[in-house]
Amino acid sequence: MKLNILCIGDIVGRPGKRIVADNLGAIIEQHNIDCVIANAENSAGGSGLTYQIYDKLLKYGVNMITLGDHVFKKKDIIAVLEKNDNIARPANFSAHAAGKCFAIYKCEKGPVIAVVPLIGRVFMKPADSPYDCIDALLPKLEQQADIVIVEMHAEATSEKVSMGYYLDGRVSCVFGTHTHVVTADEKILPKGTGYITDIGMTGAHHSVLGRKIESVLKNFRTRMPCPFEIATEDLRLNGIIVTIDSNTKKAEKISRFEFKDEKSDSISYDSDDGKPDYNSDFE
Repeated sequence: MKLNILCIGDIVGRPGKRIVADNLGAIIEQHNIDCVIANAENSAGGSGLTYQIYDKLLKYGVNMITLGDHVFKKKDIIAVLEKNDNIARPANFSAHAAGKCFAIYKCEKGPVIAVVPLIGRVFMKPADSPYDCIDALLPKLEQQADIVIVEMHAEATSEKVSMGYYLDGRVSCVFGTHTHVVTADEKILPKGTGYITDIGMTGAHHSVLGRKIESVLKNFRTRMPCPFEIATEDLRLNGIIVTIDSNTKKAEKISRFEFKDEKSDSISYDSDDGKPDYNSDFE
């Protein structure tokens, strides 16, 4: 059975949520999508995820949510991580960390899909070995899921590429997140695993990784602390659509996907209380 899976790149702030809210339903229908996976770790003011946003993303049509290094920036997400099977934090965090190390979803067609977020260790905070972690997880997942997808949330492209080859033939797809810049290296690896180094960002692309250009430039030039307000211009949804055969578990096609919101320039993204959408740290 052929399944079309949409993987959405890091959703950044209110503009990112808005383009998903307004357009995901039509995208699912137009491209016959069977499952939607979204990285949402930047969706709450640019850093973290709240219960309210988690709930809204599911209503918009997202089936599974993954998180990365900003997973615990909002405390109320901890209870969500503990109770639900459709959201996961990086699997190679400490075993004592809150949350589940993979998310799972049963498609309407029947097959069960699992996604495992892994976090890189190059230029990032300490974490357990992603290689040892996925080696231990895969035998368990084979008993629960028909298709396994791995998200590599990492800074270094070499670390993502290496994981792709390490898992070639063992999982159906490996895609990268975290850098917010889509790469042009989508391919099907020799043993049948779909791969891309980074699927990009969902949010304002007239920006520096979704933040207003001026505030980021000020920080880089002066090294003085300043809030990084979320940018609001040129909204785009970045991701991939990968077609996987549930019988062979191999990827048959992988394509970059981008949707540009032509209405974005006329929308206000300030909150109801008039406060700007921003986070106090930078990626």
